[in-house]
Amino acid sequence: MHDAPTLASNSDQAAPQGLLAIWRERIRTRWKLAQMAQENPHLLKDIGLTKQQVETEIAKRFWQR
Repeated sequence: MHDAPTLASNSDQAAPQGLLAIWRERIRTRWKLAQMAQENPHLLKDIGLTKQQVETEIAKRFWQR
């Protein structure tokens, strides 16, 4: 059985806040990437991504890198 990830220190509030900030940024970035792929798919080539790479990235959950 796999245990959930633990934080180094329960008293350190910066770690959970930092993790939440990272997760929010991933959500925002993937949403914007999906929007770009929908509205301006030609821009994907400009940023060096294929349609498959974009689909793989936006399919990830917020906690996945």
